[in-house]
This record gives sequence, C-alpha cells and structure tokens, in this order.
Amino acid sequence: MGQNELLQLSSKFFVGCNYWASHAGTAMWSDWRPEQVDLDLKRLSEAGIEVIRAFPLWPDFQPIENMYTGMGQQFGYRFGEERLPADEAGRAGMSKLMMARFQEFTEIADKYGLKIIVGLITGWMSGRLFVPPALRGKPILTDHDSIRWQIRFVKYFIKEMKSSEAIIAWDLGNECNVMGEVNSREDAFVWTAAIGDAIKASDASRPIISGMHSLSPTGIWTMQDQGELTDILTTHPYPFWTEYMDFDPLTTIRPTIHATVESLFYGQIGEKPCFAEEMGTMGPMVCSEEVGAAFARTSMLSQWAHGLDGLLWWCANDQTKLNHAPYDWVACEGELGLMTEEGRVKPVLRELGRIKNIIQELPFDKLPARSVEGVCILNSQQDHWATALGAFMLSKQAGFDIEFRYEEQTLPDASFYMLPCVTGVLGVGKQRWEQLLRKVYEGATLYLSSNDGYMLNFAEVTGLTVQNRSRRESGAVAILGGVDGATELKLPGTFKLEFRNDRAEVLAAEPDGNPVLTKASYGQGTVYFCALPVEMSMTQQPGTSYKPEEHPYWKVYEAISGELRSRRIISVDEPNVGITEHLQDEHSAIVVLINYTPEPKGLSLKVNEGWTIIETLYGGILKKEQGAYTGTLLPNDATIIKLQMS
Repeated sequence: MGQNELLQLSSKFFVGCNYWASHAGTAMWSDWRPEQVDLDLKRLSEAGIEVIRAFPLWPDFQPIENMYTGMGQQFGYRFGEERLPADEAGRAGMSKLMMARFQEFTEIADKYGLKIIVGLITGWMSGRLFVPPALRGKPILTDHDSIRWQIRFVKYFIKEMKSSEAIIAWDLGNECNVMGEVNSREDAFVWTAAIGDAIKASDASRPIISGMHSLSPTGIWTMQDQGELTDILTTHPYPFWTEYMDFDPLTTIRPTIHATVESLFYGQIGEKPCFAEEMGTMGPMVCSEEVGAAFARTSMLSQWAHGLDGLLWWCANDQTKLNHAPYDWVACEGELGLMTEEGRVKPVLRELGRIKNIIQELPFDKLPARSVEGVCILNSQQDHWATALGAFMLSKQAGFDIEFRYEEQTLPDASFYMLPCVTGVLGVGKQRWEQLLRKVYEGATLYLSSNDGYMLNFAEVTGLTVQNRSRRESGAVAILGGVDGATELKLPGTFKLEFRNDRAEVLAAEPDGNPVLTKASYGQGTVYFCALPVEMSMTQQPGTSYKPEEHPYWKVYEAISGELRSRRIISVDEPNVGITEHLQDEHSAIVVLINYTPEPKGLSLKVNEGWTIIETLYGGILKKEQGAYTGTLLPNDATIIKLQMS
C-alpha cells in the first residue's frame, strides 16, 4: 500500500508544505492571530497546496515547570505558580488554551480543503531546541521522566484532536533524532516504540509518520527500525545539507534526482512507503527563484516517475522580520518560503501547482509501477549512501533501473544482481554470499565492484586470481573497449590488485594490461567484476555526474547491461536523460523521459521492435522520420508518451 492510500488522499501526486504562520514563525501559538493564519492558508490553498505539516510547539502545549525544595529536591510540577489542574489536561501537563488554538487551526485548514500532518513532539526546529521548562537539561530521548511526559502529551493531544477530519496522519515529531544524544540503537528503538505505541493506543485509524532524517542501514537510527515501528518513512533531502549533494549546480542530475534516490533508498530498505517530507533549495544564497523553480520541477517529475506519491516543501512563508531565536541566529532560515510574508507567490510554488495539475489530468488513474531490471545490494562496512547514490546515477545514465536491498534482507528473485563497492575484511556474510551465488549459478547475472573488500571463493567466481596487492601512488586509469572505440576512465582507487587472468573476458584494463572490468561464467550465470569502486568515484567527486563526457563512468554500467537494455522499450544516447517505463498491460505502456539538465536536449529515440508511440501526453512533440523518433526535451522538464504493442 502506498502512502496516498494510507493518507487517504485522492491526488495522483500530492503537493504540500511545512507550515509556520507568516507573522510569527515558531511563536505562532503564543502569538496566535487566527485572521493571519486564515489568510496564509487561503493563499496556500489557492496556489495548489493540499497538505500542510503543522507543529504544536512542545513547551507551548506542555508548559510544565519543576518546583524544588531544600537541597535541590524536586517537589512536583506546576504551570508557573499555578498547580496543575486536577483533571485530564492537568495530569498530562497540557495547556487547554493551546489545544483550543490548535482546534481553531484545524477548522481554518478544513475550510480551505487542506489536510494536516501533525508533528507531535516538536522539540527541534530550525536550529533551536524547544523543551518544556521542567525537562530542560535532561537527555530528552532517554530520560524516563522526559519520555513519561512525551507519552502523556501524545495521548492527550490525540484524544482531543482525533475527531478533526482535517488531520490525516500523526508524525512522531520534527527530526526527533536531533533532540538529544542517544548512545545505542536500542535506546533509539525504545523511544520510537514508546511514542509510536502511545499514538496507536490513542488512534489506530491514522498512519504514523517517522519524521526523522539522516537514517542509515546501520548505526543508531536505522531505516529498518523506523520502518518496523512506523507506517510511513520520510526523507528531508536538501542538497545543501546532504553529504555529496552540493558538489554540482542545483539544476543538474545529482541534486534533482536526490529526493528520488534517497526516498527509494529509505523505503526499500525500511520496507515502508517513503516520501520527501521536507525539501527545498535553502534560499537566495544558493540559487535564484527561477533556478529554484526548475529544480523543483525536475525533482517533482522524477519523484512521480519513480513511484513516489508526493512531497512537502520547506516551508510555507519567508520569515525575515522575526527577531526571536532561531531566526535571529540562523540567517538561512529567513527566506525559504513558497511565499513572502506579504503573500507574493514565488515561482517554485507556481511550478509545483502547475505540475500537480498536469499529473492530475493525465488520462490514467495512477502511473503504473516502473520496470526495474536490477537489484542493488548494500553491504555492511561500506559508505551506504555514497554507494547507493552512485549506483543509481550510473544505472540511470546507462539506461536501466534498479532497486535497493540491504544484505540482511531476503533476496528477491531477479535476473540481475549488483553488489557494488564491497568494503573491508568482513566482506559479505557467508550465508548471504552463498545464497546469492546459488542464484547466479542457476542463471542470474551478478555485477561486483571492489573497494578493497574481501570476497570468498573470489577466483572461482570471477575467473581472476589475485597475485599481489599494493597501495596506489595516485588514481587508476582504465581503458574500456566498446563498439564506439576505446574510452579512458580516470578512477580514484586506494589499492591495486594485480591479477592473473585464468578464464575471464577483459572488458577494461589498466595501461599495463592489469584487468579492471571483466566478465566470466559461473555455472549457468554470469559474473561481471570491477576492480575499482566506480560507484563511489561517481559520488565522491564534484562534476562527475553532470559532465558525462568528461567522466564517462556510466560506460562501465553500459558495458554490463547490454542484455537488460535490449529488453527496454525505449533508449536514448543521452546519459543525463533518464527514462522510466511503466507497463499498463501486455500491449500498452507509459514512458517518462526526464531531462536532468538545464539545457534543451535534442533526442533520437530508439523504440524496440513491435512498439509504436501513439500519443505524447506531456512535453515536446516527437516526430517519426525514416523509422526514427526525434524531438527536443525542454530544460529540466519531461516528456510523457504512450506506446502500444503492434
């Protein structure tokens, strides 16, 4: 089930934003002005926003203070000098006034047809930690007293608000993994389970959204644990903040495909639906408003084409006139809005609304799932994000699609497996390795690349025997052969493995003849081996992704994927035009071509035998001349076509 079904949204792709009132930012509840909130939400709705993520600021809604006696002994809780009322709100330490304001907020949202995701424990926001006075100084995520009050907050808030039809989901909170230091994966699991269970006990009818960022397959806050304990995972994919993403201009392939890759990475390893819950450009010190709109358009089209169901922008309004923290100490938070404080709609909001309407008007209910040719398996000691991002971009540039798995997950049946950038002495767990090799022996294809990683039975699997190993003085040069002639690849690499070639076909070699990319049979299957970490080379250097002529790393993936690509409906000779194929049935398909560059791209499409383009649903018109289809993709835009099997 996708998140649109979980969120009970009818849109084919929802567009929303994170909301703080234009006049007050994080002080909107203490400085409550319903007439301004009404105007904000009216403007957002008219511009095409349909979902808002709202935040009941923790110390405003649960303003408890500790009282102390002699020797600093704790002596109960109060609201300032007032005793907590002897009622349910008092026992939860909750402000009835703030709850009434939130109720009014939901009524205003409902008036404009806006749906609300509630970030329940909002202690971290825009660079500042907000905590009730009684809990300041405590380790918020592990202290038992802190967790007790958070559970009370959740249960009371949901009990009071669950009747609102505007609310569609409960978010754990805003990036709660930043609220305090957690020393173990077990502590992170227990906190998430405590809050998640409190939500479900109070309202099992709405999904729980994780609301975290910077998860990984290993470490303290993992995709797998969040997927186990919540219903929907989220990414906060800002190119400005995410590792390796700010190497290239904002309208090139790496930043514009970022939200797509990271959300698929989280969702497929966490095994839950995932969407970009916060995204944006980080304002005018990063790019112009026009560039921001082009970035948003490309990213949105990419997310939709890859099966993601919606996005939320950060944030609704600029906040340049506020003098309270965090706005007076974090300059970059001031100009991130879809609108100015005065209500001027910026180009990015107009573009998000326009693309949403185009998707909504397409003549099919939901874009069918994309065709996926390869399963990319991440393993334990590597840089998972660098490897996943590199593999995805390389496969996209070569012309096929992949999905992600972590080595602990059950291996799906597939004809093509990838195990990129094997790292460290642990290598791949023996049982998983043997399970994978059995699939290859029975006929599957396996692609391996090495980042100085150990692999059992290496010579048997690859047809190469390691003769020697040494640390390189500089990067490697590999000469890759192909139908268009030899291609020189300059690849970083820490170690050189010198091989004796026992039975492998050499596809690329160093100038001294040492193999770099090889192909060998294994049982009924095939094993490709790359001796250098081409995926990390793609990710960990500037310029490698958006300058494919200067850095033709994608040709490695082209060399290993000929059979996969021969089964595709459409191909193009342009590495930064991405293609997704979506079969509607045996005889019809939708194909989306996305230009991940800020320049127009003239294309010559190769259409597989038996297929015919019958309609252009969006974008540049394609012409058929002398048996070939030609056309132009607009900058940072897409063409959507329908094909039929004749």
